[in-house]
Amino acid sequence: MSISPDLSVAATAVGGALAAYLLLGEPWLGRRMYGSLARRRATEPGALVRYFGYVIAAWWGLAALAVAVLLLSPGAAPADFGVTLPDDAPYTVPVVLLFGVAAAASSRHFQELARQGKHIPGRAAIEAMLPRTARERRLAVAAAVTDGICAEFVYRGLLIAFGVGALGLPLYAAAALSLAVYALAGWYQGGTGVLVFALFGALLTGLYLATGSLLLSVAVHVMLSVRDLTIPAPDPAVREAKHGVSAP
Repeated sequence: MSISPDLSVAATAVGGALAAYLLLGEPWLGRRMYGSLARRRATEPGALVRYFGYVIAAWWGLAALAVAVLLLSPGAAPADFGVTLPDDAPYTVPVVLLFGVAAAASSRHFQELARQGKHIPGRAAIEAMLPRTARERRLAVAAAVTDGICAEFVYRGLLIAFGVGALGLPLYAAAALSLAVYALAGWYQGGTGVLVFALFGALLTGLYLATGSLLLSVAVHVMLSVRDLTIPAPDPAVREAKHGVSAP
């Protein structure tokens, strides 16, 4: 993979502001918002609906700024931001299918663990975001799809192009920097979340660098995000029983 984005002064300014927000603002805001959701989830029925609504709107706003960076740079091509077909397009479909099967199988496994009242790996870290109603579930899927599309374009497409075109970094150094920024976005889940985001981001970054396209990264991100955000929420009655509290 090779990119050579020639960013204009205006594009560099917008891209720099966006990169600064992702590095300094997003981890703090994400942690604050999730903490607020966790506190209000049990007492405010519409808390999760509002949370997902904000998340969806915010992601598309960030993606729009990333598009602006591209449009403001006559010397940059969409391919510099990963908006192109994979280098080995015929091999992309089998890989997507493989990840799809893995995501579906693990989702069914999580559903079965939930039915049996057993521990589901990683559920506690995102418990406040797990839907309990049909409306919440629809919004969870919409948020997962939005996250998969916009996060890849912003964190992988924009930040790597910005690192190469504006900071003059080699491709892999720019990719490493974008991965570090993405890992910090997991801070809302604590230190473990940063590690999980780093590992997940490394997979997605590797797929992007290997194919020269965001298509595979977006597909994998969407599938795994949908799986995670549709994990069955724990039954409050069961949780209270485990803590020795009688349900009202």
